[in-house]
Amino acid sequence: MTSEPAVPGESGGAPDLAALTRVVARQRAEMDRLQDVAATSAVIERAKGAVMARLGCTPDAAHDVLLQRAKAARRTLLEECWTTLGTLAPPRALAPEPGPYDVDAAEIPPAVPPATAEDVSAALARLGRALVRVSTPQDLALCLLEHVAPGVGADAVLLYARLPAGGLELIGHAGIDDALALQWQQVPPLTGIAPLEALRSGEPRWLEDSRTDRKRYLLIGEPPERWGSRAWLPVLGDAGDSGGSGGSRGSGDERAAVVVGFLRRLGAPFPQRTREQLEAVVRLCAGPLAMFGTRQEPALGSAVDAVQAVFDRLPVQAVLLTPVRAPSGAVEDFRVDAATADTIDSTGRSGRRLIGLRLLECWPAITREPLWHGCLDTLTRGTAFTSEPFARQRIVGGEAELSTFCAHVERLGDGLVLSWLPHDPSDRQEQRLADVQRLGNLGWANWNLATGEAGWSSQVFTIFERDPALGAVQLTDLPELALPEDVPALTRAVGELVRLGRPCDVPFRIVTRRGVRHLRAVAEAVSDQYGRPVEVHGFVQDLTAQRSAELALLASERAMLTQHGVLQAERTVAARLQDALLPLPRKPVQLAGLRVEVAYLPAQSGLNVGGDWFSAIELPDGDALFVLGDVAGHGMDAVATMAQLRFTAKGMVITGSSLTGALSRLSALLLHSRGSHGTATMVLARYDPAERRLLWAQAGHPPPLLVRDGAVRYLDRPAGMLLGASDTPRYGEAECLLRPGDRVVLYTDGLVERPAENIDRGLERLAGAVAAQAAAGTASLDRLLGAVLEAEQRDDVCVLDIRVPEDDTER
Repeated sequence: MTSEPAVPGESGGAPDLAALTRVVARQRAEMDRLQDVAATSAVIERAKGAVMARLGCTPDAAHDVLLQRAKAARRTLLEECWTTLGTLAPPRALAPEPGPYDVDAAEIPPAVPPATAEDVSAALARLGRALVRVSTPQDLALCLLEHVAPGVGADAVLLYARLPAGGLELIGHAGIDDALALQWQQVPPLTGIAPLEALRSGEPRWLEDSRTDRKRYLLIGEPPERWGSRAWLPVLGDAGDSGGSGGSRGSGDERAAVVVGFLRRLGAPFPQRTREQLEAVVRLCAGPLAMFGTRQEPALGSAVDAVQAVFDRLPVQAVLLTPVRAPSGAVEDFRVDAATADTIDSTGRSGRRLIGLRLLECWPAITREPLWHGCLDTLTRGTAFTSEPFARQRIVGGEAELSTFCAHVERLGDGLVLSWLPHDPSDRQEQRLADVQRLGNLGWANWNLATGEAGWSSQVFTIFERDPALGAVQLTDLPELALPEDVPALTRAVGELVRLGRPCDVPFRIVTRRGVRHLRAVAEAVSDQYGRPVEVHGFVQDLTAQRSAELALLASERAMLTQHGVLQAERTVAARLQDALLPLPRKPVQLAGLRVEVAYLPAQSGLNVGGDWFSAIELPDGDALFVLGDVAGHGMDAVATMAQLRFTAKGMVITGSSLTGALSRLSALLLHSRGSHGTATMVLARYDPAERRLLWAQAGHPPPLLVRDGAVRYLDRPAGMLLGASDTPRYGEAECLLRPGDRVVLYTDGLVERPAENIDRGLERLAGAVAAQAAAGTASLDRLLGAVLEAEQRDDVCVLDIRVPEDDTER
């Protein structure tokens, strides 16, 4: 290849670049001017159409009405057109003077109050001209930040649209970063949301001091201190459904579908002139919002949702289309039900903003292209369609560039998937191939067995940490790079591949500077006409991360099995210890003239036994002692603490200690003993058969249940806190004189407690079950437990069922 010097511009051999630049600049300026003229004309014509529809007049008369209203309101014609398009139900007080074609004041659009300063009037005029270039809510937010915010001291603009469920969706923003916009993209329908209150009431909300406003409102924008004041103004009138809101026209909260927010860093009140200016700006914005069009919501369904979820992650341009049919059944258009983020229509709308729009609304020129007929043909026959390459602009890194595309159409159910595939040059294809190898940590390799040539991709050299200057390793020498343990298997696989053409997929390990790496080689042979392998191609992949994860998972599983065995062994030992320490009587026992039945039910789930326990003995003086306790926790520690408390409690009472004295000493013992197991609850009861007096005390335990003459009630609990909870516990005693036929039930909390339920509900359930037994004349402890407990019991249960015989006589 040779190079030649550039021909000077004055020689005539090449164009004058400076002259061409000036020509292009003039043409671009002229094109912008013509676009502004066309857009302005479209706004005026639509406003004239609105007036003609309302008043039934001619186009010229409608133009005169607009001029009269603009003059009366001291606005430009363009401002009046925006106001007419955005507001079609004015208040009577704001109506202009009647003209030759005016009707009742209720049908006349309102006039913006006259400005009090020339700069405000000029700002509104500039805004009216700028709005002709606005085509999306996002464009509107940027336009307001540029043309309105500086004059009112605002630093950010937010546009929210009402959602069908009552919340808000951010449809446009300017002056805030993308992270903040994403955080406040959806606002739920909560109380204390200023923009929601503005929509519901139809009145602005002026938040002028963040320190006091945060007490009433949930302030949008983080941190709240950044924005000293905020103004939320509803867009009243026929503002359409821009941004997908479900607002409808009407009065009150149904008129406003969009709310505009102006955020200021300055924490100060909004002057009256600023308030009037912002209200005029918002009335002016109603027109562009109406011209954006009411968006039809796509059909909901799992298929559409699944496609959109996939589209959100695809770096391509594609849309999901559903046919829109005429009454005759013919397809007249397609509705966009899903769109990727990179898809941009002819007006600049992109991504999810296209959902609900029509295909011809987004790309009107498509009807003159073969693509339209390709869509219809694919929908009818189901055969895919690919167009010829064509030039089209796309956004790359925030900049527009001209690229070559092909449109591709595939049928999906009753709809179509339309995608635009770029024709990338070879260097981009190579870059994508390199990205795939890097992300997958794999590289391509080729070996020519006839010539001995070998080729590796750059990623293979990276995997082996080999200098590319040394070249690729021959296939037969590849086993020399593996660890000695893996050489035989790799040698055998390579030999069968070279001699027999048998494909291979073999794992092996190598040693690099980063340590041992786990690799995988996958290759196949290409044979000649005689069946002899002449070329081998395949790939090498680094699976070290995956293998490390597998080994870590295996080690974790082994540790879990070991731990499971340890816990199971502990449970077995604890259960045997518990059985030895807490023997259960097989039938009711007689103590001091009372009939006592005991039930102990361990939990149905878990590996650990609990700390529930009981004791029922006859004291040397003939009284009966009943003890019921529950140690916090499970396992060996709980069983050991249970044994300590059980035997110590009996010993203290037998040796003459009072019930409250025993509880105080037990609490101190549990609090100060080395290796103590937290806290415990307990109930102590002493029965004197001579007087049928039941004296009892408790430490944080549920109250006993008394059944007398069919009536059920819980005994009032004396004072008493958990054992081991305080250095200065306080315990009290209570007594109950029993009668023949009385029944007293002592129990642990496992009988009445259930997850996510108040214990009062459990106490009511137990009392109801006991009352039902009393009414039925049955008093079986087994049936009581069956009626109260769940199928899957989550905690241990211990119950003492104490009954005074009916034939008991005075002693």
